[in-house]
Amino acid sequence: MVQNVEKKGGSPPNCAELLQRFEKKEALHSGKKLRFSGVDEHDVYNISAPFHIGNATVIAGRVEAREARSDSRVIFFEEKNGIWTPTNGAPILRLEDGFATHIGDETIFGGVEVYPDPATINSHDVDYRSRSVGYRTVFYRGHDLSSLQKFAVGPDMMKDIRLMPLVNGRIGVFTRPQGGSSGKGKIGYIELQRLEEMNADNILSARVIENQFAPEEWGGANELHPLPDGMIGVIGHIAYQDAKGGLHYHAMSFVYDPKTHCASPIEIIATRKNFPAGDAKASELADVIFPGGLVRHGDDTATLYVGLSDAEAGSIILPDPFGSLRQLDEIYHEQA
Repeated sequence: MVQNVEKKGGSPPNCAELLQRFEKKEALHSGKKLRFSGVDEHDVYNISAPFHIGNATVIAGRVEAREARSDSRVIFFEEKNGIWTPTNGAPILRLEDGFATHIGDETIFGGVEVYPDPATINSHDVDYRSRSVGYRTVFYRGHDLSSLQKFAVGPDMMKDIRLMPLVNGRIGVFTRPQGGSSGKGKIGYIELQRLEEMNADNILSARVIENQFAPEEWGGANELHPLPDGMIGVIGHIAYQDAKGGLHYHAMSFVYDPKTHCASPIEIIATRKNFPAGDAKASELADVIFPGGLVRHGDDTATLYVGLSDAEAGSIILPDPFGSLRQLDEIYHEQA
């Protein structure tokens, strides 16, 4: 009954087309920057959305010196009088780009672990954007911040692995394979019976969602939301590199039907232009936002939390991308 919504003729819309569609909307919303303290002169960026763990509501932020390339730590912050300050007694993890979800009565926390490439282990010029480092996604579980324990490691050279509990009792996992037919990065999906099945082999066996990204563009899932009828709302990013080497990352959303392996068309929901001007870690990162997650308010609005240009963090109130379930309707727009 459910039909895939691939563009007739083949290719999905590219970033330029999606951006043009986004900018034609009646109201383009404006975001704000978040304020952090207790990190000396370090930058805080690529944050998670606020999440509840134990007795605390926290944001996980990537903390790094401006000049550093692969020396990130994830620190947990609580809001006090409009400023996010480090949580007393919380662990500090040597990770990048933290994220969280809840499965059963446990919090699942993950992030990207960077490690030196053995071929350059003695090099003093380790750059996370070069071949001199490797990376993988690692996962922790626990009932509060002090009890988090590592329990799973994803495949080498794969970021943007996200998981969530399903209504059928299984665990849905979105992946981001690269190379070969996956090019610079597509999105895959697999279901597992239990957390103990989270391992590199199972993650690598995920089925790719085809026809989401134009050639030479890429994307990944950043956060997952349960929707009616077993559907999954995906907050993610879509990106490309221009001829001068500049990177362009936009926040996007789509709805996925795990029963039929069909997805609605991608829609851009926020860009760097939706936030005040500010610093960038490097000039090629000026047009980058990295979505950490969405807090849905139940009134057809939501707050999106993002990293800005690998140097700052922000939030923006926008229409809930899953509020009207318009994307869900697009999956079902062709009925037998």
